[in-house]
Amino acid sequence: MISPEEGSFLAELTLEERADLEARGRRRRWDTAATLFSEGDLSTWVFVLLDGRVKASSHGENGTEMLLAVRGMGALLGEVSAIDGLPRSASVVALEPLEALVLSAEEFLSFLQANWRVSRALMRMLCERMRDADRKRTEFGIFDATSRVAQRLVELADRFGEPYQGGVMITLHLTQEELAGWVGASREAVSKALRSLRSRGWIETGRRTVIVHNLEALRKRAR
Repeated sequence: MISPEEGSFLAELTLEERADLEARGRRRRWDTAATLFSEGDLSTWVFVLLDGRVKASSHGENGTEMLLAVRGMGALLGEVSAIDGLPRSASVVALEPLEALVLSAEEFLSFLQANWRVSRALMRMLCERMRDADRKRTEFGIFDATSRVAQRLVELADRFGEPYQGGVMITLHLTQEELAGWVGASREAVSKALRSLRSRGWIETGRRTVIVHNLEALRKRAR
């Protein structure tokens, strides 16, 4: 039995709704760094992550990558283009080997029409994403880079962290450049922020891993 991330699209579905959804789609796998779809694409395929994690990103006018979100097991991807028919607003790339359920826009919309409770749940999720985007934009003007880095580390620890020697280990294939794009700061500012958090003993960084030794202190710094 798949155990989707709490609060994800798949976690919102009943067993009957999940069975209906799987009957309409087909399973596919991708390797690490594979692109599921690219910003500006006109495709309207919809993906539901069954295993693995992805990053959603966009590119500024100067070509700089801006990380928008990290999605995990149970996440719904590509639903906006399926609904409005417009080009993709972001690129989605696999951070690790993936398995996903793939549906055409027609199959996905037919599923929503047959399951009105799911349609309402989807509307609520889209509203939550809009609120989260607004909150992150506000953070850029209020919090310094160290606070914003702490906020993202707390988010990753809460969503993807695993217990490790009295702390929490985050294993995720994100570079400092990607983290910088996510928090809206330069790579140098992010490097300085991580150095500051390490010096306090709150975190420990390794290759593609972060060990949070003091999550509560990190939460307070994030606020």
